[in-house]
Amino acid sequence: MTKYSLELKLKAVLAYLEGMDSFRTVANQFNISLTPLKQWVAHYKEHGIEGLMSTYTNYDISFKMDVLNYMNDFGVSSTHAAAVYNIASPSTITNWLKQLEEYGVDALETKKKGRPSMKKESKKKPVEGSLEALQAENERLRAENAYLKKLRGLSSRKRSVRTQKAKVVHELRGDFNLKLLLSVANLARSTYYYWINAFGRQDKYEEIKPVIQEIFHTNKGRYGYRRITLELRNRGISMNHKTVLRLMKELGLKCLVRMKKYRSYKGKIGKVAPNILNRNFKATKPNQKWVTDVTEFHLHGEKLYLSPILDLFNGEIIAYNIESRPVYPLVSKMLDQAFMRLESKDSPVLHSDQGWHYQMKQYSHDLKRHNIIQSMSRKGNCLDNAVIENFFGLLKSELLYLQKFDSMEHFKKELEDYIHYYNHRRIKGKLKHTKISSADQGIGPHYYFLYSRNEE
Repeated sequence: MTKYSLELKLKAVLAYLEGMDSFRTVANQFNISLTPLKQWVAHYKEHGIEGLMSTYTNYDISFKMDVLNYMNDFGVSSTHAAAVYNIASPSTITNWLKQLEEYGVDALETKKKGRPSMKKESKKKPVEGSLEALQAENERLRAENAYLKKLRGLSSRKRSVRTQKAKVVHELRGDFNLKLLLSVANLARSTYYYWINAFGRQDKYEEIKPVIQEIFHTNKGRYGYRRITLELRNRGISMNHKTVLRLMKELGLKCLVRMKKYRSYKGKIGKVAPNILNRNFKATKPNQKWVTDVTEFHLHGEKLYLSPILDLFNGEIIAYNIESRPVYPLVSKMLDQAFMRLESKDSPVLHSDQGWHYQMKQYSHDLKRHNIIQSMSRKGNCLDNAVIENFFGLLKSELLYLQKFDSMEHFKKELEDYIHYYNHRRIKGKLKHTKISSADQGIGPHYYFLYSRNEE
């Protein structure tokens, strides 16, 4: 490993902090590696020039546990912890963590230098075949049987292996010798006492866990750790997303929404209307850009069709219609709802694919009559209408694939409830993690109320 002088470290750090150049530019300027430069800057911010000095310290076991507990509690990386505790290399902390996980707390004990002491055994082993040996073997078999029986009765979902071992040993301590139980469990004495003390500590997330469970179940498993983190912030609870992920794993909570694959095809431009939207999905005000499409649901041998209009300003479904057949009224009734949202000054762009509904003269005539500009995707290219396609993906992932429905009528009711949930309760990332609420259900002028909060 290349060793750098204190003078070079300080020059490189100050060059980065006082200038406008990137890490890579400064690293090339001083002919040093990128990773150590980032570590030097982090150490300097925490400890000043002392953080750049080489240290050769033997850390005791309590210090090592403080560092590892800090990483665990705050969900930070070894690089961040090394900067906070002024440890020269993050790999040192990584090694401590591996030792703890593989061999327990004893492995973190600093080894003494010199030759090991020659201690005589205080107790002689009983002669093989003697009464004492048979009694000791019988006691060991009893302890093993009791230990395995207790271990099988514990749930392994929320506890680590060492935690379970320590718990079983603690429960059997009144019936058997502790040394014998630790031998049966293959558990170090210091590890046992560490976990026993940990059992007595109060869980710092005791009040947060029920809130995470409530958010998860209220949204029917649709929220992963990122959206739950945002919802916690909306409720005034600021937490690191990695900590939320760890707590969800402890609680056995996992987002049920499946991932979607990316597919790309350029396609051909339609003849009825040009592609005016041209994938510019950003709108600066309501009723400026709308998108629409039709999707099909197939349940219990029946089909159901949904035709919505989504406003690109805030991602709200401003109008929709549900029919059992893909007839033109599926779209025309939806348009009638949308027209009632318009004011005299509005002239939105309504973008769709090249479906037969949108190529009808009646459809184009109705749009022109209400001063709406028609726009169409290229043929076979779903990315031109990606926002409404994304809504359909969320709808099916968060509703259709997560629940069982008794009948098509049951599904239709849940579908209407989901659209209301999507408009009023589901967090919108493009609104900086706020929720939206409409003043009405699609009749008359539309107003937007944003539950905003200062983002950190």
